[in-house]
Amino acid sequence: MAKAVLTISSRNYGAWALRGWLMARLAGLDFTEKVIPPDDPAMKAEILLLAPSMLVPALKHDGIEVWDTMAIGEYLHEVRPKAGLLPADRKARAHCRSVCGEMHSGFSALRSSLPMNIKARFPGFKVWSRARDDIERILAVWQDCFARYQGPYLFGKQPCMADAMYAPVVTRLLTYDVAVDPASAAYCKRIMDLPAMREWVAAARQEPDEIDELDAEF
Repeated sequence: MAKAVLTISSRNYGAWALRGWLMARLAGLDFTEKVIPPDDPAMKAEILLLAPSMLVPALKHDGIEVWDTMAIGEYLHEVRPKAGLLPADRKARAHCRSVCGEMHSGFSALRSSLPMNIKARFPGFKVWSRARDDIERILAVWQDCFARYQGPYLFGKQPCMADAMYAPVVTRLLTYDVAVDPASAAYCKRIMDLPAMREWVAAARQEPDEIDELDAEF
């Protein structure tokens, strides 16, 4: 059987690419990467939030092509059910899907005003009110998960689909110097300490700065 292929965009700027890639890593899928070039319209559309439907990342596996990060996560859960991308308990699984869905469809103010930029740091960055509302809602989601499932990850003892969905938010909080409560700060550190996240960040730091639109301070 041919090895799976995951198409991704920029590691430094590509929030959706990170989500799909991290899910595949957490699922233990053996895959190769296809990175689309910085001047590809699909890449800029994904990163600049201009695409009506996200076609990056995309996964080819066993003769099947899956795109959109949520679809990739659900597919990986089907083919690697023991990996724990979704909780075993039906109630927790429904909650996890809801938490993932909220990230998938919401928080537009956060996405537009605090774009993912792993290599950058903006100390004292002023977060405007609508983005602050998004951040407060995300922290409330996290705190609810910590209370229900006792951590150290959102749904218990191992990282899952929800943690992959919120991983780009973690990088944003660090990039823009956003102060959070101690439990959320500890969670952010755990996410950044995941071997897969360390691998992603190391590669992002080697990536050339070629997308000028994303270097602006909002």
